[in-house]
Amino acid sequence: MPYKRFVEVGRVALISYGPDVGKLCTIVNVLDHNRVLVDGPEPITGVHRHELNIKRIMLTDLTVPVSLNATQKCVRSKLPRDSLRDTQTLTDPPTFGRQLVSKWNKEGVLAKWDGSSWAKKQRARVARATTTDFERFEVMLARKARSAARKAKLE
Repeated sequence: MPYKRFVEVGRVALISYGPDVGKLCTIVNVLDHNRVLVDGPEPITGVHRHELNIKRIMLTDLTVPVSLNATQKCVRSKLPRDSLRDTQTLTDPPTFGRQLVSKWNKEGVLAKWDGSSWAKKQRARVARATTTDFERFEVMLARKARSAARKAKLE
């Protein structure tokens, strides 16, 4: 089976080390063989734009069709100054921007991630790690009851 997860612009990755561990990010530029520029987008995932070593991310199967150095911030269109003054005031909304946020929403990346088995295992691991002694006791009793019901059904 050929390798399918490549380090490429638009690849969604999971950060495995550092202050943003466990968060999703998008690769927006490959800087060299060891480093990539990632961006959350921050309003959705909480990851700010910064460079990361490739060893600190895990590539997912998800991709987002973004251009090189895609940004999440609003940027005004690149019109000449005079035409910008004529057509837009400072209170007008930007005419271009939030490419990363709009692509994430359009592709439904977060919903796809939440439906993946990787995310489900991660949630189960966190839930198991945060259980109290009494909750573990309740799980043990439920497991015993299920086992007894299965045994009674076989007999």
